Amino acid sequence: MKKILIVGAHGTLGQAVSQALSHHQVIKAGSRRGDVLVDLTDGDSIRALFERVGKVDAIVSAAGKLHFGPLAEMSAEQFRVGLKDKLMGQVELALIGQHYLNAGGSITLTSGIVSEQPIRFGSNASAVNSALEGFVRGAAVELNDGRRINVVSPNVLQESWEQYRDFFPGFEAVPAARAALAYVRSVDGVQTGQTLRVW
Repeated sequence: MKKILIVGAHGTLGQAVSQALSHHQVIKAGSRRGDVLVDLTDGDSIRALFERVGKVDAIVSAAGKLHFGPLAEMSAEQFRVGLKDKLMGQVELALIGQHYLNAGGSITLTSGIVSEQPIRFGSNASAVNSALEGFVRGAAVELNDGRRINVVSPNVLQESWEQYRDFFPGFEAVPAARAALAYVRSVDGVQTGQTLRVW
């Protein structure tokens, strides 16, 4: 049984991931509720999280905010929402978390389909998701002692379809439970430096 920290465990995707990994010891973290609280935009908060949780066998992130809106009206401040939260929040979680990761452990981050399949009003999401995938490729070659890192790129979820359907014309939504299987593959499998697509 592995000790797994799941950040964003109470979101739509995070709940499915927590359930799929429930054969392990799961510690649920979130910004508003969970076994432990964390603000991914605050490095001190991330460090405090790991000081409290201690060494783990896997770190999973299913968290991160993005900005959706028309490019012609987008400000740099709006664009920084995704950079500060979903991108740097997950990157800093990995940078700090690597020092609390047992040998042979894994880190799994979350990007999304718009890294490769752009949508209207999604330039911030495309940039952030692409950067996360690049970070994982680069980080994988430097981790040692059997430590691994991957990123899951899910399609829009069926459970969130009503909220996001207008952004994703012609896309086929996937169930959160199906997306969660990629996180199991990352945690319990052998791959590293990979983008695990669930489309």
